[in-house]
Amino acid sequence: MRVRVLYFGVLKESLGRESEQVELAAGARVADLMTRYGSADWMRSIAVAVNREYARMEDVLREGDEVALLPPVSGGVSNYLPAEDVALQTKCGGSSASVGMMRDGVWMGAR
Repeated sequence: MRVRVLYFGVLKESLGRESEQVELAAGARVADLMTRYGSADWMRSIAVAVNREYARMEDVLREGDEVALLPPVSGGVSNYLPAEDVALQTKCGGSSASVGMMRDGVWMGAR
């Protein structure tokens, strides 16, 4: 059976392709597909979706399924920022923080 595997984020960059067709035995599970990638460190934090629905390792794949491998996503700034450079929004019971330049050169923060 064949499934189409889609790669996103750093996986797409490191593998040098967006997708590929993979041949698997009938009745293969998501875990069987993942063994193809060995014991790479990134596998521990990968999310898998089958036909645009999150999947578990024991889910059975079918002919023509589309399997997406989704690495964790991280934000843009990796170093410490002073509190005055962060704009905090609190609405509808949730909070979000914005840092940096927005469209048209408007700075988000308390500068």
